[in-house]
Amino acid sequence: MQQFKCLIVEDEPLAAEVLQDYIAQVPFLSLAGTCEDAIYAMDFLGKQEVDLVFLDIHLPKLKGLDFLKTLKSPPAVIVTTAYHEYALQGYEFNITDYLLKPVEFTRFLTAVNKIRNSGTRVSNSPTTPAERKSYFFNANKKKVKIFFDEILYVESLREYIRIVTKSKSVITKLPLGQIEELLSDGSFIRVHRSFIVSINKIDVFSTTDVEINGKQIPVGRHFKDSLLLALGSGEQ
Repeated sequence: MQQFKCLIVEDEPLAAEVLQDYIAQVPFLSLAGTCEDAIYAMDFLGKQEVDLVFLDIHLPKLKGLDFLKTLKSPPAVIVTTAYHEYALQGYEFNITDYLLKPVEFTRFLTAVNKIRNSGTRVSNSPTTPAERKSYFFNANKKKVKIFFDEILYVESLREYIRIVTKSKSVITKLPLGQIEELLSDGSFIRVHRSFIVSINKIDVFSTTDVEINGKQIPVGRHFKDSLLLALGSGEQ
């Protein structure tokens, strides 16, 4: 799954926290950083490329739209502000969307899906073959190597987890939250308090369960929306 690196430029801590929480819930977004003002954001963008900027207009030192004027090749921009009167001016900068505070999650999803569907991406770095990610898990007093791209799903067994691939099933003592961090590249998604699944390995899905390699896995109601989003379905 294509990942879009995001930068939040926001001087209100609560508003920044809301955006951080929303980004964390969307599988194809990752947070690259948060800046309290545009000067700091200019320095950040000089050191690191991002694909999407969530930009407040009323910022200290340098206003959001003035900040955009300084960027020669800006990434995609979604404006976040409490002032609707700037919308027309904002679109003159080819802004992707304009979100009014307080931003609702459903409206946020609509905006970021525009980025996903357009395929917008700023990174022009030469591509190199991706290294296959793997990890050695403790199982039966041995270290078992598992490649992440072979994992079908992970099941919580209280203090243990079961990691299932097409060729084997490995039980190891590890919290589900810890392996969720290991599998945080956007290829996996939590669908239930007890299950993490590979998005690309899903054969059949509904709002109540997914099927992977013949195994039916329940979908928790709190995870339904993020699953449908990850699979590109508007079905509810």
